[in-house]
Amino acid sequence: MPVTDPRTKARALYDARATRIPIAPFSDAEPDLGMDDGYAVQEQLIDLLLADGDRIVGRKVGLTSEPMQRQIGVDSPDHGPVLASTVYPDGAAVALGDFIAPRLEAEIVFVLGGRLQGPGVTVTDARAAIAGAVAGVEIVDSRIEDWRIRLVDTVADLASNGAAVVSSRVVPLDDLDPRLLGMTLSRNGELVDTGAGAAALGDPVAVVAWLANVLGEHGVALEPGQWVMTGALHAAVPMAAGDVFRAEFDRLGAVTVRVA
Repeated sequence: MPVTDPRTKARALYDARATRIPIAPFSDAEPDLGMDDGYAVQEQLIDLLLADGDRIVGRKVGLTSEPMQRQIGVDSPDHGPVLASTVYPDGAAVALGDFIAPRLEAEIVFVLGGRLQGPGVTVTDARAAIAGAVAGVEIVDSRIEDWRIRLVDTVADLASNGAAVVSSRVVPLDDLDPRLLGMTLSRNGELVDTGAGAAALGDPVAVVAWLANVLGEHGVALEPGQWVMTGALHAAVPMAAGDVFRAEFDRLGAVTVRVA
């Protein structure tokens, strides 16, 4: 029998996160579900996770590149929270068994120095509120079977967020253009992909402005000290036990993660 209410859908995702047993896509049973339905489920799932004692330390934005938007069939990014329990420092080892089907993406991460709340936030406003940028990688994971996601499924599932690994060095944007930041990603010492900041919505700072305006429609602000993960600069890379990934960014330095 199809699950129809957001709370029950959220509980199914909550259980899948705990058991590492994926569930069927909601869009299989209800193909007409869309982005708003996904966020209704996401909100309920966040409530369940915060009730366990977790807390939101930032936000992630996904689907910021045109190829990914075409793949999912949308013309806009999506977003989800970054939870404290899912954040690791540079050089950390993450356990493969903590995930279902993890993939890794290198991203530019901004640290906010000022409060941002839409509507009406411009790229200039966003840049002024950013304290600096750090090197980061996101581990995306799906609680949906075999990554068979449509828009409602990934939005409901916290925008497919799994974990984040970030460097500790915050680089101010004073003379830095995030669009031009180059990145190389290696696995076990071998180059696997490259990218540049402009892959994220044309400008990673525009991602922050977009997010502030979308959240502002619901009375939510981006707060000082929070992070914004601005989206993958390349195609997501599958992870295997024993892998060592290193993402090196112009000006920002490098960040490393080991897969245990």
